[in-house]
Amino acid sequence: MMSLKIFVPCDTTALALGADKVAAEIAAEAAERGAAVEVVRNGSRGLFWLEPLVEVETAEGRVAYGPVAVRDVKELFDAGLLSGGQEHPLCQGLTEQIPYLAKQQRLTFARAGITDPLSLEDYQAHDGFKGLRKALQSSPQAIVDEVKASGLRGRGGAAFPTGIKWQTVLDAQPDGEQTQKYIVCNADEGDSGTFADRMVMEADPYMLIEGMTIAGLAVGADQGYIYLRSEYPVAHRILDQAIEKAEAAGFLGENILGSGRTFRLEVRLGAGAYICGEETSLLESLEGKRGLVRAKPPLPALVGLFGQPTVVNNVLSLAAVPFILAEGGQAYADYGMGRSRGTLPMQLAGNIERGGLIELAFGMSLRELMEEFGGGTASGRPIRAVQVGGPLGAYLPESQWDTPLDYEAFSAVGAVLGHGGVVVFDDTVDMSEQARFSMEFCVEESCGKCTPCRIGSTRGVEVIDRIRNGERPEQNLELLGDLCDTMEFGSLCAMGGMTPYPVRSALTHFPEDFNPQGREADHG
Repeated sequence: MMSLKIFVPCDTTALALGADKVAAEIAAEAAERGAAVEVVRNGSRGLFWLEPLVEVETAEGRVAYGPVAVRDVKELFDAGLLSGGQEHPLCQGLTEQIPYLAKQQRLTFARAGITDPLSLEDYQAHDGFKGLRKALQSSPQAIVDEVKASGLRGRGGAAFPTGIKWQTVLDAQPDGEQTQKYIVCNADEGDSGTFADRMVMEADPYMLIEGMTIAGLAVGADQGYIYLRSEYPVAHRILDQAIEKAEAAGFLGENILGSGRTFRLEVRLGAGAYICGEETSLLESLEGKRGLVRAKPPLPALVGLFGQPTVVNNVLSLAAVPFILAEGGQAYADYGMGRSRGTLPMQLAGNIERGGLIELAFGMSLRELMEEFGGGTASGRPIRAVQVGGPLGAYLPESQWDTPLDYEAFSAVGAVLGHGGVVVFDDTVDMSEQARFSMEFCVEESCGKCTPCRIGSTRGVEVIDRIRNGERPEQNLELLGDLCDTMEFGSLCAMGGMTPYPVRSALTHFPEDFNPQGREADHG
């Protein structure tokens, strides 16, 4: 007798909301009723407002129920859970037809929530390692050319063309007869409102392993490191197990699939420093040093980890590579607009009714994202401001919400897309307080190497406090403008260089919040 498959996510968000207890309760209830049930721990679909999202396999497809609590399990069984009964209020219908999911264009997250993250059989049944097999039959230059043709740009924030970076490392001339090259994955996902990297690692780890292996084949690197933020213990466990299984099956390590090629991979944990998301600071940390930003040039592509040519890419950049190799660069480039090709996984967070992950081709507007997918604020109050691109991203007022999600379009309005994090605020937010927080964040997270960032942020908090208290506002506003210029143009990296973005945007679009009387009138 075949067991009925019931899927309960093992993603961090689902676990935080009680998924382990729900899974155990489902297994116990099935046993009590004598039902043959296999509880599969899949990744999350990214519909976080429905977590834990329980899915039941039926002849028509998977039927979803959520959010499911332990107390709901018996009632769900009584309502026909085992046959995919759709009478219960928690039933969301066929998972693939939930509008939030059905309207997406999932390339990177095509397998998320569908497969068992650690099952090699599942991964290969859904086109896994197809790209790697093609890469093994291609020359390094042909692989790089395919990535160039895709138009893929770094998904970590700077949006630098991935193919150009790979070409630089491929062309790096060895000092002697042999040069060690490295692939480093920046998995130190620290931006506010972001969780796409974590979802990749927890829901589809073999995709990241495959992408990094292809990168190694492309540039001649046989060693890779995943620099993982220490706050992701579930991802750490899953990655370590996936690497071990991939090596045992011949997809990683020596003599990959009998090709004679080698690529080894290790996970290294960060130590809780936001600055180590900056690539040179990350490399310092990976070498066992304090995470201080390096001056550039030389670029890491030429003088990177241990002084050797190094590809440093974000999780989402490397995770896009298997699709590009499997289906061709043009298939990826067919999505998107302008110079922003492919898809961008946007992450909705903050004061939002339906938070989660939305993967779409570049070009949709921020307003559509928040209204069609997010469903407005969780508080039910009007949205007032949106911060896109993490704590160093600008605050966007309603007049800018129709801006297309595109690197150049956002740059034109003084904003950044960054890693795709979207944090929503309702009309009770005090934007002068948010501007102060931006400076304070820089005080806390600066590596301290350069004066504009280290001292400028400290002075910035003091100046904003004076403005908020109504002390000589005109002079202090002028001083704050000069300070922002100094930080933007004098800082070694984006930590200090971009802190002025949220500060200036708050000053420009919400000036009334910097006036003590205006704040009292609005938020009194």
